[in-house]
Amino acid sequence: MSVVTAFAAAAVLALTVAVLLVGRAAVAAHSARSAADLAALAGAHALRATEDPCSAAAGVATANRAVVAGCTIDGHDVVIRAEVRVELGVLGVRAASAVARAGPL
Repeated sequence: MSVVTAFAAAAVLALTVAVLLVGRAAVAAHSARSAADLAALAGAHALRATEDPCSAAAGVATANRAVVAGCTIDGHDVVIRAEVRVELGVLGVRAASAVARAGPL
């Protein structure tokens, strides 16, 4: 009976670790979306004020623990791709990324 209990405990532990890793990935994806949104808004504001939009976006992304992986100007819009690094244990370090666009209405 103790062998069955050991296997059951190992299965519960493995499931718990899997759930925690999925949770970490979900939090990183949410952080990347938030950072991309805020950075795009900051970039659009800087573009309207005739400042460098990519620098403004990078500053806001850094404040949100993200990195701007791409910054393009599309007319009056600023398109930002932000990345957040996430440690996933044995799966290594991965990046969650998101894209956001902001501009005048």
